Amino acid sequence: MFLDLETEMRVAAPRVAPALKDHHLPYRVIYAKLLRGLPKMAKNDLQGALDLLVLKTLAQTGRMHGYGIVLHIQRASEELLRVEEGSLYPALHRMEQNRWVASEWATTETNRKAKYYKLTTAGRKQLQEAEKNFEHLVKGVRAILRYA
Repeated sequence: MFLDLETEMRVAAPRVAPALKDHHLPYRVIYAKLLRGLPKMAKNDLQGALDLLVLKTLAQTGRMHGYGIVLHIQRASEELLRVEEGSLYPALHRMEQNRWVASEWATTETNRKAKYYKLTTAGRKQLQEAEKNFEHLVKGVRAILRYA
């Protein structure tokens, strides 16, 4: 099973720690420096695709609550894509931590309290980067399919 780099480092950390005892820096400092070098973007393609879908939805619709995002993606994809709420809310939380989205509590059309999300300036930049990365991915897949 292949894991993303951050997870691989966490899994390997207990095995590596004993070897670092003689090093002049504490293990935690070395580990923190390694993690700091990781990019602040999605760590795998599926997570990156979800980020792209959510950021694009918010760019198109403005402010929206989580369930509305799920419905929009489903409708806009003509029912081809379904985002599980169990995947969406952790992604929204991560995007909020990265400051790609901002949130506020408000009342829905059905008079319920819901957290509404909107794209930030950093989110717009991330969306541009995600779209560019996705286009590169599609271009690469098309090139391979031509020769397969």
